[in-house]
Amino acid sequence: MNMTRLKALRKERGFTQIQMQFLTGIDQSDYSKIESGKRYFTFEQCKRVAAALNTSMDYLAGLTDVKEPYPRSMQEKQKD
Repeated sequence: MNMTRLKALRKERGFTQIQMQFLTGIDQSDYSKIESGKRYFTFEQCKRVAAALNTSMDYLAGLTDVKEPYPRSMQEKQKD
């Protein structure tokens, strides 16, 4: 994971770590550890963070430089 990218995107989107807690269900202290590289995401946490930041998991992982998310599946749209 590219933690610098994660923090920069969060700030670009105008969110605090507390707001990310509410958007993702990840405790703020755990989220802080993720951003600083002291802790790693689970798959589900990464999925929730990507959705909250309106990006893809590939972008968070540094596999692409495209910030825009992929089109969501019908199943995921129904969860919203």
